[in-house]
Amino acid sequence: MTDKQTLLSSVPTGLWIDGASVPAASGKTFPVTDPATGDVLVEIADAGVDDVRRAFDIAVTAGRAWATTPPRERGEILRAAFEAVIARTDDFAMLMTLEMGKILSESVGEVNYGAEFLRWFSEEAVRIHGHTSTAPAGNGEIVVVKEPVGPVLAVTPWNFPLAMGTRKIGPALAAGCPIVVKPARDTPLTMLLLAQVFADAGLPPGVLTVLQTTHSGDVSSTLMADHRLRKISFTGSTGVGRVLIRQSADQILRTSMELGGNAPFLVFDDADLDAAVEGAMAAKMRNGGEACTSANRFIVQNGIRPAFTEALTARLAAMRVGPGYDADSDLGPIVNAKQVDHIAGLVDEAVTAGATLHTGGRRVDGPGSFYEPTLLTDVPAGCAILTEEIFGPVIVISGFDTDDEAITRANDTDYGLASYFFTRDLDRAKRVARALDYGLVGVNRGVISDPAAPFGGVKHSGIGVEGGFEGIEEYLDTKYIALTS
Repeated sequence: MTDKQTLLSSVPTGLWIDGASVPAASGKTFPVTDPATGDVLVEIADAGVDDVRRAFDIAVTAGRAWATTPPRERGEILRAAFEAVIARTDDFAMLMTLEMGKILSESVGEVNYGAEFLRWFSEEAVRIHGHTSTAPAGNGEIVVVKEPVGPVLAVTPWNFPLAMGTRKIGPALAAGCPIVVKPARDTPLTMLLLAQVFADAGLPPGVLTVLQTTHSGDVSSTLMADHRLRKISFTGSTGVGRVLIRQSADQILRTSMELGGNAPFLVFDDADLDAAVEGAMAAKMRNGGEACTSANRFIVQNGIRPAFTEALTARLAAMRVGPGYDADSDLGPIVNAKQVDHIAGLVDEAVTAGATLHTGGRRVDGPGSFYEPTLLTDVPAGCAILTEEIFGPVIVISGFDTDDEAITRANDTDYGLASYFFTRDLDRAKRVARALDYGLVGVNRGVISDPAAPFGGVKHSGIGVEGGFEGIEEYLDTKYIALTS
């Protein structure tokens, strides 16, 4: 196991500007804490407006040269960074567990998943296609080329500190764009270590900038008011996404928004019960339920509902709660006390209103931010837990009778990111998959994200996609050149 103190002493603690770790102009710092204990892990530089302006000047200049760097060179740097991240899997995994809380095995999974975006887009860098055709009038050639959109601001969340960064950095660098990353204040260390890895892999100074801050609004608004910024990519809540979309209008910025979710998990009577329970555990309990793709509403056909509820209750009740870096922990801490308050408030309201509590439903005493794995049924209509994103280890089960009822209830939300269902009927699988109004649909699977597939939602869950062949297009402009024959 990676030694914690040795690891922390190797992580840059300054702002990452011009290929180096530097202090904030103000000299201010802020603490990063371990959610399992509440202890301070390290103090790191706190970016202000002056840092933003200096860093962006450097990024814009570096970006001009990066845009003309041969695609093969860009791809090879991304490939080198991929290999370096994999080589340091233990370091990245431990760092994520320390600052975010997820159990170590899941952090290792995120390292592999997050690194794969660097490998995928290292290969896409040399496959940026245009096309040429004869004008229908016969008076020349139509030439279409793709060019980097320009400087990018990426705002990343705390729940996947590595993968949500690489999913944006990979395509931006492959396309030829410089990128400024503002990581979440709870989990900046992973991104700072990644910046160091990129520098070691040969990325020119200034092409990747990391500005962690306790003044997120000031940093983002300063960058978005600069006419040289051409794109913002944001992963986070729908509420913050709305604010950023409004701000993006002044400079007519390209936007990619991966926002909130309210994922349904449908189980039909003909489903394999064991497979459905395993899928439910993966779709809900991975990352402690702190994921935008996490199943939020379990809608189970009444013929199988009692058996499904009993089996899932037993699985949750057996989970061991503790620090993510302890080998016997099945569920780590929630990221911070504020999030525990949110989860507890939703559960307490539902129980007070008459919901049946099958297991859990309490905070865990002691240091750190923990909440028990929880399962509720019979939640009365009107409770917030039925409509709000839980973002924690809480399962709510309700029943249905017909396919049409299940589909209607699944789609009865403003959100449209991830959805899941289990059935052994192929015709039903095809029909339901097409009927679900979501950007992602998992059929007999509880984990569906893949770097080679497009990831994005509809309705209030976002704009644009990340990953897949489509992901790099978000960082490219299309130019038409009219050539006279």
